[in-house]
Amino acid sequence: MSLTIAMITIDTGDPRKLAEFWTAALNTTIQNDWGGEFIVLAPNAEHGVALGLQQVPDATPGKNRVHFDSHVPDRKAEVARLVALGATEVAVHSVPGLVWSVLADPEGNEFCVGQAGEEL
Repeated sequence: MSLTIAMITIDTGDPRKLAEFWTAALNTTIQNDWGGEFIVLAPNAEHGVALGLQQVPDATPGKNRVHFDSHVPDRKAEVARLVALGATEVAVHSVPGLVWSVLADPEGNEFCVGQAGEEL
């Protein structure tokens, strides 16, 4: 038996509001909604991972300890699209052969958008 990741869950004060951002950002739909307390967004690829949005009473203090990374062919265009949807660009980093932007969703949960081969 092997462990596989089926879903990544984000804690949030308002799952439905955050679902608006993430469904548009990931081009997906709500798969399940349990009274607005727990929402699952459908994976947007055959072997993709679902995204869960779980209502919690308290905001997460400080930086996320876990975040997800995505890779796109045009990082600058994707960052502009996500910012237009409500994300905030936090930082840009690079190593030889890879540049990535750290963004925060409307509730401050950080995630990264990278492009291989790009130079700053």
